[in-house]
Amino acid sequence: MSNKEALRELQQRLAQRMQAAREHQAPGAAWLAVECGGQGLLFSLKHAAEIFTPVPLKPLPYAKPWMMGVANLRGGLFTVVDLAVFLGLRAPQAPGSAEARADAGQARLVSLNPDMNSNCALLVDRLAGLRSEEQLKAQPLTAAEQEGRPRFAGQRMLDAQGRSWQQVHLDALSKHEQFLQVVV
Repeated sequence: MSNKEALRELQQRLAQRMQAAREHQAPGAAWLAVECGGQGLLFSLKHAAEIFTPVPLKPLPYAKPWMMGVANLRGGLFTVVDLAVFLGLRAPQAPGSAEARADAGQARLVSLNPDMNSNCALLVDRLAGLRSEEQLKAQPLTAAEQEGRPRFAGQRMLDAQGRSWQQVHLDALSKHEQFLQVVV
């Protein structure tokens, strides 16, 4: 089986598990785990909608460096944000296509839930599966770490292997002032 087929199957399994988790939501939270700029991030399954393979983008002139362009995803127009660049985890790259990136073989677009009224998809470097509350424990932050954190930055969590994961509240991100300037 080729790597492309294996990645496609993983994407399909994740999409099915995301849908099942939404339909049978347990009292504990559940997250989609992704990697961006070497950081582990967690998106609530309530706020992450669909996962897409990167597609050709139409660049937007005079856009912010993290705004990659506009994509046609299932017949709808979505603004595409390079989340690693938006968060300052990676330097901006030349406008154009998500496929131009060196690690684009694993890169994915995660669209925001339509209930948030934002036709936006976030470019992430790679999917890392689903996580449940039982798999993670809260990691306390120092006072210095808490100061100046954006509202969309949630709790930091540790998994059983000792890896740190940062919750990102996509609903708060979609309302962030800088994000709203470009994403409609």
